[in-house]
Amino acid sequence: MENLRTAFQGISNIIRFNWHFYFLSFILMLVWIFIGFTFNLGDFENVFWLFLALGILANGTSLVASWYIYDFSNLYSLELLSERDKKLQLEQSNKLIINIHAGFDETSSILRNYYPEASIQVMDFYDPNQHTEVSIERARRAYRPFPDTIPIVSNKIPLDSNSVDKIFLLLAAHEIRNQEERETFFKECKRILRAQGSIIVLEHLRDFPNFLVYTIGFFHFHSHRTWLNTFHTAGLTVRAEKKVTPFLSYFELEAL
Repeated sequence: MENLRTAFQGISNIIRFNWHFYFLSFILMLVWIFIGFTFNLGDFENVFWLFLALGILANGTSLVASWYIYDFSNLYSLELLSERDKKLQLEQSNKLIINIHAGFDETSSILRNYYPEASIQVMDFYDPNQHTEVSIERARRAYRPFPDTIPIVSNKIPLDSNSVDKIFLLLAAHEIRNQEERETFFKECKRILRAQGSIIVLEHLRDFPNFLVYTIGFFHFHSHRTWLNTFHTAGLTVRAEKKVTPFLSYFELEAL
């Protein structure tokens, strides 16, 4: 499949949209170094410089891991899709595919290229009153929305019941922070899904690999148990699950 992304697009976007974190980290390190060279730290000197080294390592590790995930891996080639998805690619005429994102859309063009004969509808549940991350606001200013994107609210998807063949939720659903709201959203996804349809969810998890590379940033993600509880409450079952790199989890869901 044609590569629609440029080299280092992923890591450059992360730095571009989250530059305030890296700027603050850089300033704190400079202050830390200034203190270390200015004051006599006595018995605490080794510990002091150890903390500086750990801070540099944490920042470097997160950037290297993000480059590996979003630029080096095959994430955006859609090789992660199952044989069932590849069959849909061969039988895509008269199929309706929905791609739902949380304000920043990197995948609709790729899906359009992967399913050229299917009907693809893009939906955006971003609500500036609830989803207040400045990184998403910057991303929305930098990238124009996919043509005919429909703004929605998380508790109501404006489609008929049993009308959609496949729903993609790629690195988006975790932005619904409230558990009840997230369960309602997945119930809506189930409502519009056809009997043989499926939902593809791709997410970082609040687990040890993500803690190693993102430290406290891993609290932004949900745990594996939380996701399974959400799916079950919404009346969905996990048909397939796998790792896409050690840091991303893929769930293929269908109605119970």
